[in-house]
Amino acid sequence: MPSLKDLKNRIASVTATRKITKAMQMVAAAKLRRAQEAATASRPYTERMNAVLANLNKAMGGREGVSPLLAGTGSDQTHLLVVMTAERGLCGGFNGNIARKARADILRLQKSGKTVKVICVGRKGYDVLRREFDHIIMETIVLRDVKQIGFSNAEEIGAKVLGLFDAGEFDICTIYFSEFRSVIAQVPTAQQLIPASLPEEDEAAKDEDNKLAPIYEYEPDEDAILGYLLKRNISTQIFRGLLENSASEQGARMTAMDNATRNAGDMIERLTIEFNRQRQAQITTELIEIISGAEAL
Repeated sequence: MPSLKDLKNRIASVTATRKITKAMQMVAAAKLRRAQEAATASRPYTERMNAVLANLNKAMGGREGVSPLLAGTGSDQTHLLVVMTAERGLCGGFNGNIARKARADILRLQKSGKTVKVICVGRKGYDVLRREFDHIIMETIVLRDVKQIGFSNAEEIGAKVLGLFDAGEFDICTIYFSEFRSVIAQVPTAQQLIPASLPEEDEAAKDEDNKLAPIYEYEPDEDAILGYLLKRNISTQIFRGLLENSASEQGARMTAMDNATRNAGDMIERLTIEFNRQRQAQITTELIEIISGAEAL
């Protein structure tokens, strides 16, 4: 049984921990608002980018010489997985859920005889995957010193992916991130990046019933615009994934720290009750000894 001093030290330790978790919860809540706004603002842009690419692809009408970024290499033997996680922990299952989804896909692809290569964006994803797949991890991109994610960060990652594709290092590229739904809901997501995964029905087709379908005229030609947009789309989709991850990380950390603060409060309450009971028992024992001694005299 712990002594009164041990219980007192334990209560002080848990109280200090609760102050830290409460402070981290408040910091995460402050960062969440900005991150959520950035993630929400990026969605219409990426959706419209996909719609424009779909319209361009439809306008080309299956011409020969379509960019392999859209049509693919004709093979699906080599897969590149870009796993994007956080640089820090203490955010519940955020990092583990993304890494778990990537791990399941790696095992599935390897089982079907495919070659898999991995690029980790964020230290936490690398820490999880390296235990089992260190031999297939090509590179780890660390963004620990980046205070606010910008499009330039996505462009650097996109340039690496394009360089590997041009060198024939892979046939299909998929990015992994966590889509932000709410503070308590973040969904691990896998999105095919190369070849570009376009919507089956573009925005123009949706407007046909309302007689609002626009007529597009492309200048210069469709090939030049499509070639530029396909490369731009890679950085855009990566940027969206980074922003979704940032919002999901703060939401997960806010929830985790709130739970930790509540648990610390419950523990302090239990320890305080135990401390009071032991102190009362000790006082009672001392009183009995004093009374017994007085009666003996």
